[in-house]
Amino acid sequence: MSNQTTMTAQPTSLVIFGITGDLANRKLLPSLYNLDKYQLLPDAFHVIGTTRRELTLDAVFEKLQTTLGENYDEVVFARLKARFEIVTMDMTRDEDYAHLREKLDDAEDAAGICMTRLFYLAVPAQHFIEVVNKLGNSGLQQGCRHDDQMPSRLLIEKPFGYDVASSEQLIQALEQHFTEDQLYRVDHYLAKETAQNLLTFRFRNPLFKSAWNTESIKSVMITAAESIGIEGRADFYEQTGALRDLIQSHLLQLLALVAMDEPESFTSEAIHKQKLALLQAIEPIASENVDEQAVRGQYVGYRSEVENADSFVETYAALRLTINNQRWQGVPILLRTGKAMITKVIEITVVFSDESEHTNDNALTIRLQPNEGVVLQMLVKKPGLTDDTEPVQMEFCYDRSFAANGQDTRPDAYERVLLDATRGDKTLFATGDEVRASWRIIENVIQKWQQDGQGLQLYEKESWGPDAADQLASAAHVDWLTDAMNICPVNVALPNHTPEEA
Repeated sequence: MSNQTTMTAQPTSLVIFGITGDLANRKLLPSLYNLDKYQLLPDAFHVIGTTRRELTLDAVFEKLQTTLGENYDEVVFARLKARFEIVTMDMTRDEDYAHLREKLDDAEDAAGICMTRLFYLAVPAQHFIEVVNKLGNSGLQQGCRHDDQMPSRLLIEKPFGYDVASSEQLIQALEQHFTEDQLYRVDHYLAKETAQNLLTFRFRNPLFKSAWNTESIKSVMITAAESIGIEGRADFYEQTGALRDLIQSHLLQLLALVAMDEPESFTSEAIHKQKLALLQAIEPIASENVDEQAVRGQYVGYRSEVENADSFVETYAALRLTINNQRWQGVPILLRTGKAMITKVIEITVVFSDESEHTNDNALTIRLQPNEGVVLQMLVKKPGLTDDTEPVQMEFCYDRSFAANGQDTRPDAYERVLLDATRGDKTLFATGDEVRASWRIIENVIQKWQQDGQGLQLYEKESWGPDAADQLASAAHVDWLTDAMNICPVNVALPNHTPEEA
């Protein structure tokens, strides 16, 4: 999907703000272990983990050992540990940033080479602007002291704000100290292997490339369902909700890949240009149309979990969108996400036009998780003396095509995030303009839903969400198809690799 083959990992100093946090423990440290195991890290690679309290390196790696389980390589483990140091740091103190600079200088002096500096903000979003300002005011955005041509890079996790105004405030703070080239806004959905395959599938297979338009496609649906609830994240979820948590970021980014025009090349710049054009072509949901184009739900029991009997925060959200360009004019676009649903699934379904308005016999499903693969459903004549037809499936499954013969090397999404940051490849990261465009699409929905709980529907756990979501789809002559498609049902275990989580 990108021009990664021409890029190599550069000598790097990685600073992880929040080394004791959930993101670092569950994702970043195991991903660094795997990258070291696969020998994808550069020889000159140093990691500084920051924490507000006294913490030993041994304590950090004891947690990592627990996360990895029994199946880990002691040599790789020791090699990665030798790359690390822990720095006690108060993110609010200027002098602590000066101390951090000294540590980075020392690492480069020891390596005898300038190193690209990556700052990963694995901390709560309310600290983003303060840390960014402190990094900028201390000059750490300038990079290696021996080479002004090696500016630092900043990796920042969603949420990129909570609405248009707050996202703009964050963007302005970032741009005050860092150029857009230095900013890597992480969206790990884009780093999933099947998401990376979207552009290859669309533009390098003539059969689908020629049919990817309003003449041939009846509807597009994107689903991100989670079987778990909020899992103890009450404070976060009460401030965020499903619409902000997944649709504004992950699902709109996936939609951009699904619906964008073909880029002039597969470079990061060309791909982002077309993604932005697509997002800007999506018609924002007008205030007066929120009830017609948006559905929100809350699973039964959520209010007890968050200890707020009056909460009207949505754990389910669905939208019907319109793309105002020639390729997609008149094609309904449906997005949905929910917690505590009947199953965990992330997938994109494209329904092709046929003679009947109400059938979905010709459909293409791209499954990102679980059972990754691509399934095409089409009509065939049933064996026999009649002309009766029946829908059948043709499928490509990663596990069957690659794992069985040892060719499956799918990395965890965060392995790809970290590796691309060391390469300087921004293809799988969101740009500031893309973030602006995404918030613009849903801003009126956010504002209306914040006022009160009018229209909020309760739904049972282990279901497909509120009935209103089915009505939303029916109004566009569309049916949600997730539970109707049988996607790559047989999994082959991947040797020595932890399955990726969303």
